[in-house]
Amino acid sequence: MKLATLKDGTRDGQLAVVSRDLKTAVLADGIAPTLQRALDDWAFIAPQLEDLSAQLNDGNAHRSFAFDPARCMAPLPRAYQWADGSAYVNHVELVRRSRNAEMPASFWTEPLMYQGGADDFIGPTDDIVMGSTDWGIDFEGEVAVITDDLSMGVSPAQAGVGIRLLMLVNDVSLRNLIPAELAKGFGFVQSKPASSFSPVAVTPDELGPAWHEGRVHLPLRTTWNGLQVGSPDAGVDMVFNFTQLIAHLAKTRNVRAGSVIGSGTVSNKDATKGYTCIAEKRCLEMIADGAATTPFMQYGDTIRIEMFDAAGKSIFGAINQQVVEHVVEPVLTRKSRV
Repeated sequence: MKLATLKDGTRDGQLAVVSRDLKTAVLADGIAPTLQRALDDWAFIAPQLEDLSAQLNDGNAHRSFAFDPARCMAPLPRAYQWADGSAYVNHVELVRRSRNAEMPASFWTEPLMYQGGADDFIGPTDDIVMGSTDWGIDFEGEVAVITDDLSMGVSPAQAGVGIRLLMLVNDVSLRNLIPAELAKGFGFVQSKPASSFSPVAVTPDELGPAWHEGRVHLPLRTTWNGLQVGSPDAGVDMVFNFTQLIAHLAKTRNVRAGSVIGSGTVSNKDATKGYTCIAEKRCLEMIADGAATTPFMQYGDTIRIEMFDAAGKSIFGAINQQVVEHVVEPVLTRKSRV
């Protein structure tokens, strides 16, 4: 089953079921108005959405229409929680090697994770709006899961049962702001602006055999300014799978329905697979030549992140965005009600 959230002028949009080929959709307004509402009562609502999905894929759904990713918000336009891991330790190792810093042994046994802003996710074709290119604008191609309710202390095996949906992520990062923030010893804030997500979120069964052991065993294709720069396999070199990431998050807290957990930058040890973030390319340049030469994103740059199945068909649709300059608007004073 594939689900999307369409723009309708509200904060949380309107839930729609999308066909497997991403060509048609139908509103799920008679079942659940929003994706969060569906997640809050998944056991009751999901079977109804599955029935609607079957009708749509059979060509029998009433009121179906052409699916347009430009109409999409993020599947969850805002979430109760966004926690992003760093499951591909190769990526972390490259960053540290480029700085001549040693790799702590614990990085191989316990996941890194940060708590990001979840109140304002970006749609798959919405612009990446930035105030300055001096901030070091970077893309990060990732996979993410959306969970059901999970209790504190849940084991990895138990966590897997609570994975409801998967989607792709562009975890936008501002590389030149990161060092000063981390130096304070309190984590990311300004250097991690709103992330963007694929047009649709899919249930794990949509991935078929590519979904096993808590990983998606398919390449993640990244295209920057029309040039494919990476296609690493998301199932390879993922040291911590999604069940382990969820269990790590849930060690001291409950994880509620609608929580989004990211994989971190997809990265393979095989450098011929390319990169899914500019920082990794720059690290390789530092290691090889002593200096990074690839610039970060500029205004007008475009980024496309997409994943295809074994038959070459897009699974989640594409994150397809452009970087644009932020124009500060004047503050308007709201008129009080009489």
